[in-house]
Amino acid sequence: MWLLLAFIAVPMIEIALFIQVGGYIGLGWTLLIVLMTAIAGSYLVRNQGIRELGNLQRSFSELKDPTEPLANGAMILFAGALLLTPGFFTDAVGLSLLVPGIRRAAFLWARSRIRVQTFTMGQQHPQSHQPDDQVIDGDFQEVPHDKKPTHRPSGWTQH
Repeated sequence: MWLLLAFIAVPMIEIALFIQVGGYIGLGWTLLIVLMTAIAGSYLVRNQGIRELGNLQRSFSELKDPTEPLANGAMILFAGALLLTPGFFTDAVGLSLLVPGIRRAAFLWARSRIRVQTFTMGQQHPQSHQPDDQVIDGDFQEVPHDKKPTHRPSGWTQH
């Protein structure tokens, strides 16, 4: 329901702002401002995106949690989409997402509302192998062959 409301409200806000700003400063200046925010926004998105990509690579190489650089990259990408969309409201939201402090606050808010669960299989214990070790350790389980099918073969199975 919130998404439907956004799809209705945002264009209405944009139209109202275009009418108000265009009536105040004129059509030419209004279109120039929209064009300039798209150009400046694409420049800022490119620079900040490259910087966040470096932060993401650094977090991987240092084996740190990459959650924040990934979230920052997603917010920068979303900001770029908003800045390329003509309008004053979307430009304001897009430019605000390019401010690192606002992105950090949005990340902390989202992290406080999202619960992450982890899952691991098996036990994690260090193994000491010699370089010429030829032993492969494994577990097995006998599977009985006397199981009879409960239905006719379908042609898709091997029983």
